[in-house]
Amino acid sequence: MKNSVSDRSFLIDSDDEEEDDAAVEEGKRRGDDGGDGSDSSSSCGSPRVAGGGRGSQPSSYTQQWPQSYRQSIDIYSSVQSPSLSFLGTPTLSRLSNSFLTASFRGKPPEIISGLLRPLLPTTDSADDSHRQQQEDATASRKSSQYLPPSRKPSSLHKIPEDQQKPLVVGHHEVGPYRQCTYTQGVMNGVNVLCGVGILSTPYAVKQGGWLGLVILALMALLAWYTGILLKRCLDSKEGLETYPDIGHAAFGTAGRIVISIILYMELYACCIEYLILESDNLSKLFPNAHLIIGTLTLNSHVLFAILTALVVMPTTWLRDLSCLSFISAGGVIASIVIVCCLFWVGLVDHVEARDEGTALNLPGIPIAIGLYGYCYSGHGVFPNIYTSMKKRSQFPAVIFTCIALSTVLFAGAAIMGYIMFGEATESQFTLNLPPNLMASKIAVWTTVTNPITKYALTMTPLALSLEELLPQNQQTYPNIVMLRSALVLSSLIVALSVPFFGLVMSLVGSFLTMFVAYILPCACFLAILRRTVNWYQVLLCFFIIVVGLCCAGVGTYSSLSKIIQNYK
Repeated sequence: MKNSVSDRSFLIDSDDEEEDDAAVEEGKRRGDDGGDGSDSSSSCGSPRVAGGGRGSQPSSYTQQWPQSYRQSIDIYSSVQSPSLSFLGTPTLSRLSNSFLTASFRGKPPEIISGLLRPLLPTTDSADDSHRQQQEDATASRKSSQYLPPSRKPSSLHKIPEDQQKPLVVGHHEVGPYRQCTYTQGVMNGVNVLCGVGILSTPYAVKQGGWLGLVILALMALLAWYTGILLKRCLDSKEGLETYPDIGHAAFGTAGRIVISIILYMELYACCIEYLILESDNLSKLFPNAHLIIGTLTLNSHVLFAILTALVVMPTTWLRDLSCLSFISAGGVIASIVIVCCLFWVGLVDHVEARDEGTALNLPGIPIAIGLYGYCYSGHGVFPNIYTSMKKRSQFPAVIFTCIALSTVLFAGAAIMGYIMFGEATESQFTLNLPPNLMASKIAVWTTVTNPITKYALTMTPLALSLEELLPQNQQTYPNIVMLRSALVLSSLIVALSVPFFGLVMSLVGSFLTMFVAYILPCACFLAILRRTVNWYQVLLCFFIIVVGLCCAGVGTYSSLSKIIQNYK
């Protein structure tokens, strides 16, 4: 009963078109009459409903560091472009109105208006230009906290009205970010989960043996369950929108800060992995590349790591990352292409290992646990996906689907890669692919291209959180450029110092992902809902916490030991 009441306080049903239209007209009237701008400035993920006086007050959770988490993670995880109206179909236009649009709330009206323009001109450019000029003039008179409604191009005249303009209920706007459908939610989840971790799944089988795949299935099941626990936490109190908000509700300000630091460390480590990945694969393509500077010789690994850092550094200076977010949406397609190329090389080109592999390798199990755990490091984004959905009751199915699809890709790559390369499997299966085959070239170049677009999106949440800590008079563009450049250079130094892709991934999966995906969701759930949970839920949560702590300890120790051994 408590959950159902909480759900009603969070969800705003818009099935009744007449009530929606009345609410929109009321919102327009209030905006034209110069209503309080704070009424429309609710955070983009979970708009508060005015009820009993609670909805009119800003959430105390979103007023503390990091305030930029919601917006930056939306940009990082979304697979849609800010505007796809040039494609000329209502369905794709609705896709463009994902929760990424709300990531720019608080920006000046001229920036927002620019983001709402299509990437290419529509068919009726004259009418659109006139309409856009009118909207720009209207936006300039409104507060910068109000997100103007999307314009309706002539080629999309059949789009429903509630998809084109914000819904206002009780002074609060429900913008287009609340239009995330089931399919969009799944795509956003798969886009986050299917990252570089898929490249190391055959290496994980090598470390743990064939029976180690049971760990992958178990972690997938537990990741789904802990994702549901995060949903329960979000529903428990009004104003909770992000993972740090959950930590705040569970353990106060200290919990918020600790969880935020762990999440940002995970993103920073991912950027380091990108540089190591680029260095390893470009060195495979151009093994003889080197650079001589006086008495200093840079081999191919060091040279390509430096070049990659120089290429991605300007992308971190961008104020508008929407185009990069659109391009990085190809991460889902890239993962599928790479796995298909692996199967092509194995089944069509008949590349197969002579050995049958190991059934169980106990000494390598801790490394395998870290590698498998890294594959499910998407819980920092799950709350954002949940609060952006139009029908939040579909969230458990969304999380189950995206984890199931990702697990199929992980398992397929792991099994085929280990069958093909056996005990010779390297930390990235792209390094094992025969260089003379066309499928191998496609896989390697796809692997090389994808991280370049994702680096800035991954680093931006950390950069924005640090920029919040700067004094107001120091938050200038030159200082921001220097800060972000320093972050890129620091990640380069770490990548050059610890150039072990698989071991670094295992360390991150053991030390950070175990907390983000398994330990902290259970701990927060018990802390927030301790008075309403059943005994078997308490028992299961304690079991997951204990298993997670054991895996984190053993995996971290093994990864660090292996890294030290490689230095020796």
